[in-house]
Amino acid sequence: MAAPRLGSARDMAGRKREYETIYILRPDSTNDVIGQVNTKARTVIEAGGGTIIKVDNWGKRKLAYEVQKQLKGIYLFFSYLGSAGLVEELERNLRLTDSVIRYYSVKIAENVDPAARTSEFTEEAFTKAATPGPDEEEIATGQAAARSPFEEDEGAFDFEEAVFGGVDEPLRSGKRED
Repeated sequence: MAAPRLGSARDMAGRKREYETIYILRPDSTNDVIGQVNTKARTVIEAGGGTIIKVDNWGKRKLAYEVQKQLKGIYLFFSYLGSAGLVEELERNLRLTDSVIRYYSVKIAENVDPAARTSEFTEEAFTKAATPGPDEEEIATGQAAARSPFEEDEGAFDFEEAVFGGVDEPLRSGKRED
């Protein structure tokens, strides 16, 4: 690892920055490969003095455009606290990993108190992130046994109903409601 990078003058002592990194793996990656890449990312974050907040596997999804001759990819999400230079080191490691086809990191907040930030990270969640959910096409065609994360929950806010009213039922006998 390179020499630690100095932070900006705005950084407060004892505080860290909050980042989110999303990376996309090749769609044919096995659970072992996903686990290895996740472990590598975790090792880099923890070795750089960072703290993982959340890890999530968003499953296999269609890409907006072709990336490295791939039309689909397995999306993984990491949320973590770290100091300046940690993102560069994580992205350098992801760039050197063959199964990673794309990655993107965003700074969410500066000067976050690590003691005040609650972590949703557990070993169980980390292990579960190595297993991708069903393909979004399988969900759409009803072939997947798992529930889609995008299905509406009972009692959840329904945008169309709030804006347009109950438009799910067709009007009966051609009468208009005024």
